[in-house]
Amino acid sequence: MQEEEPLTVEEVAKRLRVSIETVRTWIRSGELNAIDVGKYLIYPADLEDFKQRRSTRRKKQKES
Repeated sequence: MQEEEPLTVEEVAKRLRVSIETVRTWIRSGELNAIDVGKYLIYPADLEDFKQRRSTRRKKQKES
């Protein structure tokens, strides 16, 4: 079980400076893990994993 409190879609959107619909799209496509309890909740560890996978810095290092 996760130790940190989960974040709402709105909180994630604000942190990443994207729209709420963008976050929902990432969740529906499977790119961003979330739990559905009548609304989506995202654990901070899942958000960090998502950010690492989408990092351009990580991709550049992988190509070297």
